[in-house]
Amino acid sequence: MKKLSIFIFLFCFPLFGSPLTPIKLDHPRDTFESFFEAMNDYKKGVQQGDRLLMDRIQDAIRCLDTSTLNPITRNEEARKAAIYLKETIDRVILLDFSKIPDDRSLQYWRLKDTEIEVVKSEEGRHKGKYLISSDTVERAERFYEKVKNLPFLKNSGMGAELRPPFWQNKLPLWAKNNFLTLANWQWIGLFLCLFVGLIFKALTEFFIVIGKSMTERKKESARHQIILALEKPMGLIVATGFWYISLHLLKIEGVALAILKTFIKITFSVGLVWAVYNLTGVVTIYIERFTEKTKSTLDDHLAPLITKALRIFVLVFGILLSIQNLGFNVMSLMAGLGLGGLAFALAAKDTAANLFGSIMIILDRPFKVGDWINTGSVEGMVEEVGFRSTRIRTFYDSVISIPNSTLANANIDNMGIREFRRTVMNLGVTYDTKPEKVEEFVDRIKKIILENEFTRKDKLHVIFKEYGDFSLNIMVYFFLKVPDWSQELLEKERINMSILKLAENIGVNFAFPTQSIHVESLPAKD
Repeated sequence: MKKLSIFIFLFCFPLFGSPLTPIKLDHPRDTFESFFEAMNDYKKGVQQGDRLLMDRIQDAIRCLDTSTLNPITRNEEARKAAIYLKETIDRVILLDFSKIPDDRSLQYWRLKDTEIEVVKSEEGRHKGKYLISSDTVERAERFYEKVKNLPFLKNSGMGAELRPPFWQNKLPLWAKNNFLTLANWQWIGLFLCLFVGLIFKALTEFFIVIGKSMTERKKESARHQIILALEKPMGLIVATGFWYISLHLLKIEGVALAILKTFIKITFSVGLVWAVYNLTGVVTIYIERFTEKTKSTLDDHLAPLITKALRIFVLVFGILLSIQNLGFNVMSLMAGLGLGGLAFALAAKDTAANLFGSIMIILDRPFKVGDWINTGSVEGMVEEVGFRSTRIRTFYDSVISIPNSTLANANIDNMGIREFRRTVMNLGVTYDTKPEKVEEFVDRIKKIILENEFTRKDKLHVIFKEYGDFSLNIMVYFFLKVPDWSQELLEKERINMSILKLAENIGVNFAFPTQSIHVESLPAKD
């Protein structure tokens, strides 16, 4: 069977040619032959329901000069013009291709007794090729309106199978009358379809709410999070799908079809991007759960960055896909933007520097979210490490954003990763304190510090350090092993209160700045 298929292909290939054979537009005869062959195949495709043959209308459109048509509605208008031209020519003239000139020096040629003409293109990618003129394309519907009541000529192609559905013949005359390019029955159908689409949207959201209530007990489950993400956009997606199908049921064509299709495509794209954007939140939840189970702090920095990058990717890719879906060539658009790439790069150099700075912070890990850091100019707790900047909450509760490029080159003192926190105090007691009291005071302060469970026992110094200007100075030097600043303050308070009570119990008085003035002589009294 396989050998037979190969034999048939080899036998038929020379007769029919390759499917990729280019459309011939080298002279007027080629153009009309290409146009009519494509339209006759299109008619057969409509009659037989063959999508491959129906797509041949795109080859017929390539025989038309569509340069003056609206870019958004170009394909629909050109499709409509090709059908009208085929319907018109088959009613007014029986073409004999041998009488159509094949002279490549002609600038234009007109079909006998008609205003249908072929013009030689002088610019663009069709330069030197012959196309059915743009004026003919724009007037194709008017040509058809003039001849639509004429019968088809014998032995002609019998049109392009342009006929309304049988049920339209049952409509009353007022329903067939046109208003703003559409028949009245089509306007009524549009409003009904709009209303039914909104009903479908409401029903979809209603069923999603039921599903949400069924998974309410497991709010952390993936199923519940997905339902929450799709609750709003899913109704819009279902409604636009119904509206798209309705356009074909209502047999809307031409400019109206192109406009409505564009609106539906934009609405569908918004709903789809909205849904995918919400689903990134579900991915974020699982990323955060994964990072909580790991000991490394690197993924704690990466998790919010991955979330932001994923959402930016969804928005950018969604917008580009929507533009492509509207018929614009995204690649050529990107190439056009590339012409200003250098200027854009220069303008965005600070943004790029901050991006690389954030990468270096993540790789080098000088700090993590929650650390207490001091950069020399800013001191506070790290709240967030973003693409552009790092947010630090200061101890007076303001938030400072530092560009990552600046932070990557700064000297960072990370107070949050300290294992031990140093405390240095100088206690001044009065000069009238007896030596025995000073010695007892020093020894019992050491005991207070050693008894505290959060102090380091091997690096502890409590000594009578020096004679001050107005006091005997005792230096207290020790380290606390506590997890955060709040605990540090709490343990310092406990030690200080114990020292204060000790001084009161043994009768040691703390000194304060005083001065003594000695007067050698006073003036004699009268």
